[in-house]
Parts: sequence; C-alpha cells; structure tokens
Amino acid sequence: MAGRILITGGAGFIGSHLADNLLRRGYRVRALDNLSPQVHGAGARRPRYLDPEVELIEGDVRDPDAVREALRGVDGVFHFAAMVGVGQSMYELAQYTAVNNLGTAVLLEALIERPVERLVVASSMSVYGEGLYKTANGRLVTCADRSLDQLRRGSWEPKNGKRERLVPVATPETKPPALASVYALSKYDQERMCLVAGAAYGIPTVALRFFNTYGPRQALSNPYTGVLAIFAARLLNDKPPLIFEDGEQKRDFVSVHDVAEGCRLAYETASAAGQVFNIGSGTPRTVNEIALKLAEQLGKNIEPEITGKYRVGDIRHCFADSARAKQVLGYRPRVDLEGGILELAGWLEGQIAKDRIAEMRRALERRGLTV
Repeated sequence: MAGRILITGGAGFIGSHLADNLLRRGYRVRALDNLSPQVHGAGARRPRYLDPEVELIEGDVRDPDAVREALRGVDGVFHFAAMVGVGQSMYELAQYTAVNNLGTAVLLEALIERPVERLVVASSMSVYGEGLYKTANGRLVTCADRSLDQLRRGSWEPKNGKRERLVPVATPETKPPALASVYALSKYDQERMCLVAGAAYGIPTVALRFFNTYGPRQALSNPYTGVLAIFAARLLNDKPPLIFEDGEQKRDFVSVHDVAEGCRLAYETASAAGQVFNIGSGTPRTVNEIALKLAEQLGKNIEPEITGKYRVGDIRHCFADSARAKQVLGYRPRVDLEGGILELAGWLEGQIAKDRIAEMRRALERRGLTV
C-alpha cells in the first residue's frame, strides 16, 4: 500500500528511523519538523542522518498554514511531533500543552478538511503511571501510587493498603491510565483526540504507546530525553550516570528499529484501526543494569552515581505486555538489549555531547520537583 506519507516530527530520532523503514518499502516520505534547538542544537539545519529522499518542510505543527502545506498530496500521517520529558513538563506547562495538545488539534482540524487513508499517533507508556502489579496471593493491582512521605523515607517500592510489597507484572493496554505528569497528560490527550476525531470523520486511526526507545540518533544534549541518551552524554564526558532513587526501578527498553517496524505494521494492518497498542520489548531491566551495560560497551570504568532522590512524575516499575500488538499487528521485537546497546555504543564513537544534567537538576530542585 505504498504512497506518500507525512511524518510530523519526522527529522527526529524515531521519525527518521521510521522514514528509513518506509523508504525501503517503496513509500515516499515527507517530514514536517520545527528543528527544535533543544533536540537538534542551536541554528539547526537538516540533520545529516535524514535520508536525502525525505522531503523536509521546516515548520511548526501549531501553524495551520505549515500543516496544510505538509498534508498536500499525502495518503497517510504519522503524528510524532511533541515535546518530550517528564521533569521539564512539570514547569513548562504552557509550552508542553501548546505543542502537544494544541499542535495535535491543529493537525486534526486540517485532516477534517483533507482526510487521509490512515493516521498513526505516537503515545507513551507514561500514560500508565505506575505499571501493573500483583499481591502475594496473585490479585492484580492497577493503582499503586507511592506517597510523598514514603518517598522521603527512601521506601521506593509500592505497597498496598495492608503494607504488603507488590510485585510488578507486564502492563497491558487495559490498565487504566494514571497520569503522573503534564507530559503524560498531554500524550494521553494526543492519543484520545486522534482516536475520537478519527472515528468521527472516518479516518482509520491507531495509537501506539512507545516504551523506553533507544538507539542511534538520540538527542544526546537534551537532558529530558531517553535515559540511555542521558547516560551516554554523561559517560562521553567521563562523568558518572546519575540515577534517581536506588536504580532498581524496572523499565522496558526497546530498540528504535523495532519501534519503526511496529509503526509500519500499525499503518498497514486494517484491523488495527481504532485500537491502542503497546510497543515495547516485554523484558524488564533495571536502570542500574542499563547504566552498567552502556559503560562497559563504551569502555568506561565509571560506576553510576545513585542520588537517592525522587523526581516528581517518576514511577517505579513499568514494562510492556505486547500480546495485543503481536496478535493483531504481527509485531515481534527483533533486537535484543545486548545487540542494541552494542549498536548504540558504535554510533556514539566520535559523537560530541554537551552534558546538561547539572542544569536540569538545578531547574528541578529550584522548583521543589526532587525530594
């Protein structure tokens, strides 16, 4: 079903890999991207990694004229344009809401005027808040929030009302959202707006909840991006990765190549319309483990620094149950963590990263967003 595809945010990390995937399969690709300085650096130009066959329109998803221009002659849309980062969203509320919520609304109004064959929107695992848990007797717990008093004591693991420790299990799409940050709220709004408008106007729409995506082309100087990129920026500057809490929190790290393939499958699978899918690896890994593996691959004998602090909006454990994506889309992650980190380390050779972690910590501490 090759045709012309628009990727909003298409010059970014995931968008550019999706463009590569689509081009290999005969699609023509157009990207709309504002080349944000936080992601691409000051005075950014077209990224060198962006395939020359990608038609790049530099513009903002909040600009109706730019969006209408980008939609001209397009058969389908992947909506990836968004500001990312839990911590920053808690003090740049207006900016996150403008880009993520208003930007999505502007795109949808343009699609009402000019419908496409398919819309795929990038959501996030952050909409779950805490992942799914179970008690010692096997009862599932969908609401496992941690109190501020508990976190101040350094008691990191969620417990139920009986003070029993809970065991994290894979989180399916059926878990109710628990929106712990402005970023999470905006991503949930993005997916719901797209699904509601898609159903109303006959545009088959799919929402994909990405888990912790990593790989080449991540924005190394953005302190609010994925944790592996943040760790890489520290290690490239011979500094220890900084880890909140005790580092034993579990996440689901999925290769950007698998994410790009999941996106294409969602676009091409007719029965996916109207549904939400997790796109992850399904394998939980601790943050400590990730930091040590990356340091080893980079040849850096640097132990992570455990801060013992909590960052507002963070959760303890969440990893994907991707059974629905496997059944409906035929999605199966191919890149294991060891191979993925090896590829990332190879790409990092020769990269220059500005370490802005201290700046990020000061911004959060000044506003009382770390405990």
